[in-house]
Amino acid sequence: MTPDTSCFEIRLAQAPGDLMAAQRLRYAVFVEELGASGPMVDHAARLERDDFDPVYDHLILVDTRRDAAALDHVVGVYRLLPSDRAAAFGRFYCDSEYDLTRLRASGRRLLELGRSCVHPDYRGGAAMFLLWNALAQYVLDHGIEVLFGVASFHGTDPQALAAPLSWLHHHHLAPEPIRPRALPDHFQRMDLIPADRLDRRAAMQQMPALIKAYLRLGGFVGEGAYIDHDFNTIDVLLLMDTTAMSARHREFYTRRHEGRA
Repeated sequence: MTPDTSCFEIRLAQAPGDLMAAQRLRYAVFVEELGASGPMVDHAARLERDDFDPVYDHLILVDTRRDAAALDHVVGVYRLLPSDRAAAFGRFYCDSEYDLTRLRASGRRLLELGRSCVHPDYRGGAAMFLLWNALAQYVLDHGIEVLFGVASFHGTDPQALAAPLSWLHHHHLAPEPIRPRALPDHFQRMDLIPADRLDRRAAMQQMPALIKAYLRLGGFVGEGAYIDHDFNTIDVLLLMDTTAMSARHREFYTRRHEGRA
């Protein structure tokens, strides 16, 4: 069955209320659900925000049936920062966790992704599909060559996540010429289990859905994980070369793009 998406709008945040609604959703997911914190989190207003918000594009999924005046209308969000805008701002968010020297030196057009989340009531439905389709359109419109951003495992105990971290290290490590490395102060080795002792099924059972989605599209990870105590997570840096996307997805997205010309 084809899901009914007539109640959804997907667009870049246009007004202050859009951004605040995105920050309200982020608060519900990252702070209330996952236990995150941070210096700019506004607990009184229930807003999760930081100093990068003004320079990012915020791709939002809106349910038109919900109350925008109550900041309740945004049910999915992706934060997007192209490399030219990051250069003008002076840094990417990921610079606080990973050494991006090799990635920058590649000379390729980059897009940093972050703060991706979906309202609990919309998970497992069309929401993520709509967000990914809109992200693909953004990539085509801006000529993006490499997508990257941190993705998180809940909790800060690496031994509890030894199987998925080791699987990523042994099977999905990024090519060395563009491979970021976690910064030394929070660096966590990911090769915690030898490759010949790994159980793929066990590793995949602990792998977050977002990471599995990137892997299916040919994604890689940087070297080492980063333990983020503020967000109560272990982060890995995901990269995806848009030319390495499966032919099926590239053809689908390109066909949509050409249809709008």
